[in-house]
Amino acid sequence: MRKVRWGILGVARIATTKVIPAMQQGELCEIAGIASRDPGRAEEAARTLGIPKAYGSYEEMLADPQIEAVYIPLPNHLHVPWSIRAAEAGKHVLCEKPIGLNANEALELIAARDRTGVVIGEAFMVQTHPQWVRTVELVRSGRIGPLRFAMGSFGYFQTAPENVRNVRESGGGGLMDIGCYPIKTSRMVFGEEPLRVSATLVRDPDFGTDILTSAILEYPSGHCVFACGTQVVPNQSMQFFGTTGRIEIEIPYNAPAGGTTRIRIDDGGDVLGSGITVVEFAPCDQYTIQGDQFSRAIREGSAPPVPLEDSRRNMAVIDAVFRAAESGGWETPAAAPCNGVPERRIRGSFSE
Repeated sequence: MRKVRWGILGVARIATTKVIPAMQQGELCEIAGIASRDPGRAEEAARTLGIPKAYGSYEEMLADPQIEAVYIPLPNHLHVPWSIRAAEAGKHVLCEKPIGLNANEALELIAARDRTGVVIGEAFMVQTHPQWVRTVELVRSGRIGPLRFAMGSFGYFQTAPENVRNVRESGGGGLMDIGCYPIKTSRMVFGEEPLRVSATLVRDPDFGTDILTSAILEYPSGHCVFACGTQVVPNQSMQFFGTTGRIEIEIPYNAPAGGTTRIRIDDGGDVLGSGITVVEFAPCDQYTIQGDQFSRAIREGSAPPVPLEDSRRNMAVIDAVFRAAESGGWETPAAAPCNGVPERRIRGSFSE
C-alpha cells in the first residue's frame, strides 16, 4: 500500500517531539512537509527532523498538491477553523484532541467533512494502543463480570501564564486538555454514553482556566468518577471495576514509546493482590499506530480510528461537565444536533 504524504500544520512541541518522529517510523506515513507562521521555525524543524519541505505559512502548505493529509497540533481554538480550511483544500485531516471548543463545533466539522468528502478524525491516540484494545476486549468478554464503575485521575503542574494550557481564550484548562481522557476511555470501555453528569471545578484567579475539575458520569451500566488538575503533582491512573474483578492500566495515557506497558487484572480474591495477573505488551508507539491506521483509512476509504461522530459525543460530555459545575446539578449531554448555525464562541489568532 502506498504511503500517505503528510504535512504538519504547526511546530507545536507534541508534534516535533512525539508525533512526527513516531509517524516517520510508520509503514504508511511519509512526512513530506511542515509549516509555521514563522518561516525560520519551519525550516529549523524540517532540518532537525529530516523533513523535505518547510512552508512559511499554513496557507502555502494547504495549497501544495503534493500534500495529501495534514496533522493539526494547534491550540484548541484553532482546531476547527484550520481543519475546515484543510478539508476545503482537499486534504484529509488528523486533528489533535479535543476536536474543538464544544459539541457544536464538532457538528460544524462533520458538515465540512460531508461537504468535501475527505477523511477527518480526532487524534485520541489511546484508541489504538494495544493495552486499551485489550482492556476493551477483556471487559466485553466478561473477564471482570459486568462493569460497574471506572475511576481515574490525570494531572500535572503548569503555572506559566504564556503556556497555551493556561489561556482561557485559546480553549485552555484541565478539562479540555486532560479531563477529556477519562471521559473518552470510560466511554470506550463501557461502550455506552453517559446519561447525565455532575461536576465541580476550581478556576485559577488570574488565568480563568479550570485548574481542578472532578466529575461523575452516570452510564446505563454504572459510573465513572474522575479528577484532573493542572496545578497538582504529575499523575495518571485509570481502573475499571466489575462484579468479579478489576482492571488497572499502569500508564494509561502517556504510555512510553520504547518501554513495556502493563495492565493488571485482579480477580478480587483479597485486598493484598494475590489474585492479580499482569499482562505485558511489547514496546510500541501509539502515535505510530495511530498514524498508520489513519493512513490506511485514507487509502481504503474507511472510517478513521476516532471518527467525528465519536468526537462530537465526547465534546457533548465535556460541555455537560462544564454546565454541571456551573449549575451545581446534574446535566445531560446533548444527544442531538442543536438547531440553527453552531455558535463560534472563541476566535482569534495565535502566534506560535
